[in-house]
Amino acid sequence: MTELLSLSNIRAGYGESVVLQDLSLVVREGEMVCLIGANGSGKTTTTRVLTGLLKPWGGQVAFAGTPIDNIAANHRVELGVSLAPEGRQVFPNLTVNENLLLGSYSRRARPQRKRTLAEVYELFPILASRRTQKAGLMSGGEQQMLAIGRALMARPKLLVLDEPSLGLAPKIVLDVYRAIVRTAEQGVSILFVEQNVRAALSIAHRGYVLANGRIAFAGSAAELRNSKLVQEAFLAPRRTNQGPAPVKVSPISTQREGGFG
Repeated sequence: MTELLSLSNIRAGYGESVVLQDLSLVVREGEMVCLIGANGSGKTTTTRVLTGLLKPWGGQVAFAGTPIDNIAANHRVELGVSLAPEGRQVFPNLTVNENLLLGSYSRRARPQRKRTLAEVYELFPILASRRTQKAGLMSGGEQQMLAIGRALMARPKLLVLDEPSLGLAPKIVLDVYRAIVRTAEQGVSILFVEQNVRAALSIAHRGYVLANGRIAFAGSAAELRNSKLVQEAFLAPRRTNQGPAPVKVSPISTQREGGFG
């Protein structure tokens, strides 16, 4: 299976503070890959590096086999990398429809804007029913759907999700995860950062465990579930951040006809 994204020996941080140390990971075409870890482990910093929002101190970021270290974030969107950030970051005074259209500014997305908008509304019917409502009046779950929908408006090859279930009720987590699976079934590769480990491993093909800025463990979702490290750190009964296991993983697909990619 072809590698779509690769991070090789990444070192990164802020000021004099080192966050990522020799971090390497791969996302292949059609895969759903989760990145799990405790707060402060470097998950969001990883998404910032791969999307171009933070320049690494060392190592290499490659997309579709081409180094993109010196390519700015907006140009990475043109290549097919799209981010739904932690905290949603929707524009509260704009309508749902206006927020979504802002996601289609890239040259690769503009020609298919109308089609993509219809696809997003099909994926998230609640957004279609609220298209004229201001985003700031929506619930947290609806805003999360809007943030994902806006990222999909760029017609990405790789969708990056930073904490997509954070702060959501279990039923809304189900809806969001079903949408993630449907998106992957259209051939979009997905890398998602999660603290809701049980839910993440229910849909991911593979996963990485991040600890202190390094990859502590990597493997298939089954291997992570069976790992003593993961069980003790994230799946023990005392943990409260797990929620339900929402949807079963789908077979890897690279189909792109009629989908977002």
